[in-house]
Amino acid sequence: MDLEIELLKTIAAFDKEKLKAKFQSQNEFIVVEKFLPTSILDEFLLTLPSLQPTVNRNYIPKHKKGGSISRFNLDSFAPIFGKFYQLPLLFELLNEITGDKLLSCPPNDPHTYALYYYTEPGDHIQYHYDTSYYRGKRYTVLLGLVDQSTSKLEYQLYRDNPNQETQTHSLALTPGTLVLFNGDKLYHRVTPLGENEERIALTMEYVTDIRMHGLKRFVSNMKDAIAYFGFRQVFSKANAPEAPPLAAD
Repeated sequence: MDLEIELLKTIAAFDKEKLKAKFQSQNEFIVVEKFLPTSILDEFLLTLPSLQPTVNRNYIPKHKKGGSISRFNLDSFAPIFGKFYQLPLLFELLNEITGDKLLSCPPNDPHTYALYYYTEPGDHIQYHYDTSYYRGKRYTVLLGLVDQSTSKLEYQLYRDNPNQETQTHSLALTPGTLVLFNGDKLYHRVTPLGENEERIALTMEYVTDIRMHGLKRFVSNMKDAIAYFGFRQVFSKANAPEAPPLAAD
C-alpha cells in the first residue's frame, strides 16, 4: 500500500486554512474526525494481534494504569507506524495547521510514536501536560484505532490563559479521529476504562528543535521507563546514534 496516496485521498478534502484558524482559536488544539482513510486504519488494525506480546503494562498509583508499546518495538514488529509518521504529506499538513516547521524526534526517543493500550478495567491517566523536554515546542498527535469503551479524552482549553475562562470538554477517540495539540498548553486526561472494554490509540510527537539538555534527556528517559515502556526498552536504545531529523520541505 502507498500510504501517501491513500492519505492524500482524505487530506485533499480538508480546508487547511479553516483547520489552522480553528487550531489557533482553540489555544493550539484541534480535533479532525475521520482523518484516517479506512484503508490505512485497516492496515494498522491488522498489526495489533501480533503486537500484543510487546505491550508493557505499568501502574503508578493515583496517576496512571495501562499498557504501551514504544517506537523501538513498533520499528521491529510493525514498521508501518514509522512509515506513516514520516510521511512528507503528513508533515506538510501539520506544518500548515500549526504554523511551525516541524521535525521528527531523534531515533533514540521511545515516545516518537507509540501505542497506548487501555485493556483492563480502571486503565486511565490523570490530568497532565505533555511537557516538552526539548528546547522548542512539542506537538502531540493522537489517532484513535480501537474504541470499544466508555473512556473519554477529557481536556481543558485556555487553562494557561488568565484572560479567558477555562473550558472543560471530553470526546471519544473513535477509530480514525485525529487530535493535535501543543503539549505544553493542553491539560488533559483519559477517564477510567470500564469492564470488558478496550481502547487503543496511536500517539506521535513532533518538535521544532531536537536539542535537549543531557539532564533533561535522562529525566525524559526515566519518565518513559517508569510510566510507559520499561527500563530495558528505553535504556537499551537511549544511547543510539542520532540521525538528522526529517522535516517537510
